[in-house]
Amino acid sequence: MTATDLTSSVTISPDLPWFQGHFPGDPILPGIVQLKMVADIVAGSEQQNIHMTGMSRVKFRKTVRPKDHLDIRITCEKRCQQYRFMITCGAEEVCSGKMYFTNN
Repeated sequence: MTATDLTSSVTISPDLPWFQGHFPGDPILPGIVQLKMVADIVAGSEQQNIHMTGMSRVKFRKTVRPKDHLDIRITCEKRCQQYRFMITCGAEEVCSGKMYFTNN
């Protein structure tokens, strides 16, 4: 793996299908969707096929609502198949942790 720092920004569309059942009248973006965004960014940055093999130290600290603007920062650590990530909304941390990847 060659990437060292990856960044992305996204504004959460209120039309996403995840909001329909999570939760009616009080929509929040599921944590698994946040993790999928991180995994997709890492996988999309690589020249070879990779897949996520695990996670550790994942913490969800803030609820994500429709129209929230998220900034995603991902850093490759010493072993370049290990990535540390943080998602923020404004100055607040939304989610953080580590993801592990391997070549297919």
